[in-house]
Amino acid sequence: MNRAAVFAAALAALGLAACQPHAEASFDTKVKAYLMAHPEVLRAAIDNMQAKEEAEQEKAEASDDAKAQAALPALRAALEHDPRDFVANPGGKVTVTEFYDYRCPHCINIAPKVVALIRTHPEVRFVFKEMPIFGDTSEHAARAAIAAKTQGKDYVGLYDAFMSAHPLTDQEIDSIAAAKGVDIAAMKAPAALAKANAQIADTASLAKKLAIDGTPGFVVGDTFIRGEDPDGLNAAIAAGEHKG
Repeated sequence: MNRAAVFAAALAALGLAACQPHAEASFDTKVKAYLMAHPEVLRAAIDNMQAKEEAEQEKAEASDDAKAQAALPALRAALEHDPRDFVANPGGKVTVTEFYDYRCPHCINIAPKVVALIRTHPEVRFVFKEMPIFGDTSEHAARAAIAAKTQGKDYVGLYDAFMSAHPLTDQEIDSIAAAKGVDIAAMKAPAALAKANAQIADTASLAKKLAIDGTPGFVVGDTFIRGEDPDGLNAAIAAGEHKG
């Protein structure tokens, strides 16, 4: 919270109105003196402002969820059964879809749990949605992953390696992809680039319709998990298994 916001919060807590310009210096001095003597007032004002901000955020998230829920039935096929996407454990009964960026810190944090989930829970069908939002290098990584899927290479291994590389540079992307058997020249061919770019654009459009405006974003059945929330993800999967 910046100084202007803190000052405004203090004024609100004190119930003070704005002063005339000629009295501003004296007014500021009095407010500062009061706050120095009663710091608990400032803390209460800040807490109150934070509570309001959190309430507004929760309201916005609820609105996003409502819009996404309404749109979900018509978008289910694109979300879970786009043949261009890589799917781990394709025979699983519970489907999880992740929207992610290889350079997103929260995606990086949850990636080991995603890989472990795929390897230890064959009943979870996991759909990967490339959603690069951190610029050209992220888009390059997404295209390399799409090439791995198209060429039948180790997609999950590539996902894990990209998430583990810090920093993930364009050169490192090509090096990791080549080590996983991806034909880099074929990946960079104009036709392959056009198809990959179209897939990335379609994923971005789908995410927008589902009110997923950041990464990571997970969808499990009818449940949306926005952000790095492994507990929420596990709970949604458990609920899906129970329902199934």
